[in-house]
Amino acid sequence: MDTAVPFDAQDGNMLDSLTLGRRIRQLRSGRRMTLDDLSAAIGRAPSQLSIIENGKRELKIGEIQKLAHALDVTVDELLSTEAPSKRDALEIALERAQHGPMFAALGLSPLPVRRSLSDEAIETILGLHAELQRLHGERALTPEEARRANTELRRAMRARNNYFPELEKTARDLLKAVGHDGGPLSQRVASDLATHLGFTLHYVPDLPTSTRSVTDQKNGRIYLPMTDVGGTDQRSALLQALASHVLGMQGPSDYADFLRQRVETNYLAGALMIPEASAVAFLEGAKAKRELSVEDLRDAFAVTYETAAHRFTNLATEHLGIPVHFLKVHESGTLSKAYENDNVQFPADALGAVEGQLVCRYWSARRVFDVADRFSPYHQYTDKPTGTYWCTSHIQATSRGAFSVSVGTPFAHVKWFRGRDTANRFASSCPDEGCCRRPPADLAQKWAQQSLPSARLNSSLLAAMPTGVFPGVDSTDVFRFLETHSPVVD
Repeated sequence: MDTAVPFDAQDGNMLDSLTLGRRIRQLRSGRRMTLDDLSAAIGRAPSQLSIIENGKRELKIGEIQKLAHALDVTVDELLSTEAPSKRDALEIALERAQHGPMFAALGLSPLPVRRSLSDEAIETILGLHAELQRLHGERALTPEEARRANTELRRAMRARNNYFPELEKTARDLLKAVGHDGGPLSQRVASDLATHLGFTLHYVPDLPTSTRSVTDQKNGRIYLPMTDVGGTDQRSALLQALASHVLGMQGPSDYADFLRQRVETNYLAGALMIPEASAVAFLEGAKAKRELSVEDLRDAFAVTYETAAHRFTNLATEHLGIPVHFLKVHESGTLSKAYENDNVQFPADALGAVEGQLVCRYWSARRVFDVADRFSPYHQYTDKPTGTYWCTSHIQATSRGAFSVSVGTPFAHVKWFRGRDTANRFASSCPDEGCCRRPPADLAQKWAQQSLPSARLNSSLLAAMPTGVFPGVDSTDVFRFLETHSPVVD
C-alpha cells in the first residue's frame, strides 16, 4: 500500500509539507515547467499539484518518487529539510506561526503571504510572535508545572533505580584521560580535568551571589569563589561546571528540562568524586562484613555526607541489590529532595509532588533534630503503612538553615548496615492526619482561632496546598509554642 510519508525515513525529522511544496515549485520553475507540464508528467491534475506546492497535502511515497523523476533529482534532494531560499524560509515560518495555537488564541485573521509583503515585515511579525511565545513560556512556569515536572522526574529515576550507566561511562573516560585510577578525587585531579577539557580556573571575590560558578565558553575560563560558601565542597562547584560543559548543556527549554539537566550534571559530578569501580569495591566489602555505612563512604572519598548519600542511592540497588529511599528535609520539617524505589510512602500533594510537603514528625528525618549529639549518626526503625523501615540520618548546616539527610531501606535489608542494633523505634501512620498532622484536640480548641503564624518563604512557596490553615505551617508546633509561651494567668 502506498502511504503518506510524514517522517524522513533516515533521520526521523518531521517532513514539512510547506518546505517540500516550496522545493517542488522552485525546481519546476528552474526547469521552466508549467503546472500543466509537471502535472501531466506525474499524472495529476494541475489543481492537485497546486495544493501540493502550497503545502496543504502530504505526499505518498509513490508520488514523491514520480516527482523526483519528473524533476530530474534524487528523492533525497527532493526531501531536503532546508528551505529553497531565505524568502521561502520566512514565508514558511510565517505560515507555521499563523497555523499554531498561539496565533489562534489571538483571534486574528491570517495574513495572506504575498510577494508584496516585504522580508522586513515578515521578520517583524515573526519577532513579535517569538516574544509572545517567550512570555507565554515564562507564565507557564507555575508552581503546578514545577510540581508536575518534579513528580515525573522522580518516577523516571525510580524506573532506572537512580542509576545512569551512560554517565558512569562518561565519568570513567574522563578520569582515565587524566590518569586517575581510583580512590578519592583530589583538588589537583579536579584541576587536571579542567585543563584536559580546555579550561583555566580563576578564583574571584566578586562572583555573583546567585551563582556557584560562571563558565566563559568563549575564552575557556571557569570562575569560582575564593572561599567556600555554605559548607559545600569546593570541588563540587568545579565538577558541576565541567559536567555541564561535557554534557553540552544549554539554556533549558522548560522546567522539566532544567530539572533533567540539574540531575544529570549533579550525577556526573558525583560519579567523578566517587568513582564507580572504587565505590562498588568499597561497598561490597562493607556489605560482606555487614557494615554498610554512609559515613564510611563519606570518609573514604572525602566528600560531604549528602554527596555520599546520593552516591549510595546511585549504586545500592544496581550493585548491591538493596532498595533504598533518600530524603533531604529542612529543619522546618519540609521536604526538599526525595527518591525511593523501596515503596516508602512520602507525603505528597494531589499531583503526586513531594517537594515542600511536611514530613511526619516521627520519621528519623525529623527526630534527628531533637538529638543533642549532632556529630554521631542517628539510626531509627519506623513502622510505616507500607512496612517497617530502618533509616540513618545526619544533619548538615547550610546558609539556608539546617537540613537532615537520610537514607533508609526496608527491614529485610537492614542486616547489611551498621547501626541496625539501634533501640530507636517509632510508629507513623502518615498520611493519616490522625498521626501527627492534626494537633491534639485540647491545644486545637484553645489556639486554632487565636493564632496567626507567618510561614517561612520557602515553605509557603513550595507547599502545593495548605495542610492546615496556613500553607507550609505545622499547626501542632505553632500551638505548642503558644502554649509554652502563653503568660500564666492567676
